[in-house]
Amino acid sequence: MQNSRSKPCSCPSFKLREVASMYFTMIAVFLVILVVALQGSVPRGSDFPYKVPLDPQGLLELSWNVSYPEQAVNFQLLIRDLQFGLLFGMSDRGEFENADLAVLWSDGRNSYFGDAWSDAKGQLHMDSQQDYQLLGARRAPEGLYLLFRRAFSTCDPKDYLIEDGTVHLIYGILEKPVHSLQAINISAVHGGLQRVQLLKPNITIPELPSNMKTMEIRAPDVVIPSQETTYWCYMVELPENFPKHHIIMYEPVVTAGNEALVHHMEVFQCAAEFDTFPRYNGPCDSKMKPERLNYCRHVLAAWAMGAQAFYYPEEAGLAFGGPGSSRYLRLEIHYHNPLVFKGRRDSSGIRLYYTDNLRRHDAGIMELGLVYTPVMAIPPGEDAFVLTGYCTDKCTQVALPAAGIRIFASQLHTHLAGRKVVTVLSRDGRERQVVNSDGHYSPHFQEIRMLKEVVAVFPGDELITTCTYNTQNRSQVTVGGFSILEEMCVNYVHYYPQTQLELCKSAVDPGYLHRYFNLVNRFNDEEVCMCPQVSVPQQFDSVPWNTFNRDVLKSLYGFAPISMHCNKSSAVRFPTSLLLLTLRLSLSLTFPHEHAASSQTAAPPNRS
Repeated sequence: MQNSRSKPCSCPSFKLREVASMYFTMIAVFLVILVVALQGSVPRGSDFPYKVPLDPQGLLELSWNVSYPEQAVNFQLLIRDLQFGLLFGMSDRGEFENADLAVLWSDGRNSYFGDAWSDAKGQLHMDSQQDYQLLGARRAPEGLYLLFRRAFSTCDPKDYLIEDGTVHLIYGILEKPVHSLQAINISAVHGGLQRVQLLKPNITIPELPSNMKTMEIRAPDVVIPSQETTYWCYMVELPENFPKHHIIMYEPVVTAGNEALVHHMEVFQCAAEFDTFPRYNGPCDSKMKPERLNYCRHVLAAWAMGAQAFYYPEEAGLAFGGPGSSRYLRLEIHYHNPLVFKGRRDSSGIRLYYTDNLRRHDAGIMELGLVYTPVMAIPPGEDAFVLTGYCTDKCTQVALPAAGIRIFASQLHTHLAGRKVVTVLSRDGRERQVVNSDGHYSPHFQEIRMLKEVVAVFPGDELITTCTYNTQNRSQVTVGGFSILEEMCVNYVHYYPQTQLELCKSAVDPGYLHRYFNLVNRFNDEEVCMCPQVSVPQQFDSVPWNTFNRDVLKSLYGFAPISMHCNKSSAVRFPTSLLLLTLRLSLSLTFPHEHAASSQTAAPPNRS
């Protein structure tokens, strides 16, 4: 499972390999403290700052810490109702096939712990290299605490490589005794998945001012709908003449008992162009929701399950209140209720910490990536289709101050087809630094993440955001847009000092997309209507998605000129050139009748 993208690792010589190809740690009974099986001290419960419920009932609770010097994660798993064992592990997208697992199981008399893996059919195998290191366990009134450790990279091809970004954790509860590891039937195991960011950044918490105030944005007494997924919207109004403040920190406020149901929450500020917004407290997709609430999109705070409090750097705060700032906020809560509990009441939300003692810099939020437009499309049946958006050097040259900006946090965003997202900083035509990357991205787990190190961006730098999509379960083309079944590719970067630049994104030039449709017409029997009254999505719908049409579209997106959107907060564009590139495949697109005979390729275009 460790892939070619991982850095070469120096494989230690474990004693376990010398002893046997299989390793079992026997424990007498579950309710007795486990012996310490491997060398290492057992951490205290207070040593695990990160915590998340694994299952909707809260029977399994995972806590962990990260040791960057040792390149390892220490886990503490609380099992409230232990029966005959459990499975815990990681896989690419949360599947139980091709998974890396720690297994605790009992045959009714004796109990065992081991490092295992599952094959493509879901069959379990004991790993010859035992990399889940059992540290020990302790019994408490609330249940059994199991403590173990796992290195980020183990040099074992059967192990999952723990990287920055989202990790899909899987769990399974064994309800009957099993006589061997191979006898465990994964398909019959009651289990599920939970997404977390395991490798939290090691950031020093800044000192908070004594005059700090708090404000709780909470949806009062919501009856959580008895359905698996609900997005709940609640409107909040700030006091009249609320002066400018800086938000310097925020944290979740989750109703006790609902920790496994409140999946993520966001607070949005509404557009200042409207004097008033209607009150609303209900499902976000309800027909009763006022249309104007769609103009509340400026993110003030975002939290997802497993995240801790968010702190702004001591030099900056996020401004809200004062002239030019809307008094209206929208709280959005995602409830995940897979067991369809009925009658659960919730008053969760986000607590803002703010001050009128303004810091040196206003923090800003900038959108990077692709413009929300149907000209960027993903054919159906694609395993890993790549689209890239550019914040070019011409935009940063005119929009950023001479001293540059400092990016300290990032929120990646796609809709349902997104699988990977990465933003890189390029300077003088060379990639210099990864701003944020998530190789196991899930649209169901989006949070603002503090960066491990601040990224400095200067005039003339380029920020390139690439998204990878999977449409294997779709029979129709997926176009860019706002609908959940359309797609986005966005990185909301949080930075200081705030500038007028709010949106720095691109899309392929529509004129060259028209040439693509013309090419499809000439090389296919089916005709793509290019009438003025036919929309771009309709034209894409009529494309026969054979290999040729897919490959040419990929080439078009890779080398065609782009339309650059370098926008101020007022939606007015900075004065930059719109068409910036030359087309590598212009010969084949302009003169399709010569495509078969031509083998000419130009040098790669300058993406600046």
